[in-house]
Amino acid sequence: MSQTNFPLPANFQLETYRIERQLSHGGFSIVYLAHDAEGTPVAIKEYLPNSLALRGPDAIMPTISPEHSAAFNHGLKCFFEEGRAVARLDHPYLVRVTDFFRANGTVYLVMRYERGRTLHDHVRRHAGPLKEAFLTDLFARLLDGLDEVHSNGLLHLDIKPANILLRSDDSPVLLDFGAARQALHGEGEYLKGMYTPGYAAPEQYGQRELLGPWSDLYAIGACLYACLEGSSPQPSDQRKVDDTLEPAMRRWIGEYSANFLALIDFCLVLDHEQRARNAREIQLALLDRKAPPGVHVSLFGRLRSLINS
Repeated sequence: MSQTNFPLPANFQLETYRIERQLSHGGFSIVYLAHDAEGTPVAIKEYLPNSLALRGPDAIMPTISPEHSAAFNHGLKCFFEEGRAVARLDHPYLVRVTDFFRANGTVYLVMRYERGRTLHDHVRRHAGPLKEAFLTDLFARLLDGLDEVHSNGLLHLDIKPANILLRSDDSPVLLDFGAARQALHGEGEYLKGMYTPGYAAPEQYGQRELLGPWSDLYAIGACLYACLEGSSPQPSDQRKVDDTLEPAMRRWIGEYSANFLALIDFCLVLDHEQRARNAREIQLALLDRKAPPGVHVSLFGRLRSLINS
């Protein structure tokens, strides 16, 4: 059963960092605004899944029951290893992990603090539909960062508008990798929901052996769909039972270019084997404003035929 964990108190000294305040609190972690020894602001993410660990209002160390100890420690190891892997990445459109360490019975990731607004907030507050040119530029940059992730043998697994930060110049930053959460998913009934419905690919629902770059590309398509619709698309597990998601080619034909809409539908194909194999393929198709080469052209033809059905 899920519970509420209390954050570390303001002015708490965490190794060489001073906690200022909580920035966000999810079911898997707590993110703080802090300052390093030089006074530079940083974001610190604390591993604290609220289904496994409990921290009260006056505590620093979380309490883990014996029945949850193995799952908590497994997730802690994955979280730490994820921090080690992500720290190797240095790309303008990826969150920069600068430090990671164990303390207080858990693990912390220190990240460069980025100012801006999330894509989720931008879509919610924007008056009228977003322009295709804006979305093309934004997602081409995101896909460049995602290609760097995949080239290093990593997956993100939690791409969604709330994890895409827009800086003041509208350049994006991809936040909050979810691989550790995905590693925990399936460890027990209490850990269900470690993915984000609407953005998680079908294979994230209990088919971890099928995960790959194509899983992140499904989420890219879902984010694009959400930018047009204003809300997340039908969750992929529901789509596999009764697919009621209206294709972008039918939903917004005449408002956006056919290739742009068909690209969204291509990313949202339920069968992972029919999606693109890498982010660069989608990025180039987006920038060239044409269908990906080869076998996918026939898919685009089928998608276009939907508007006449």
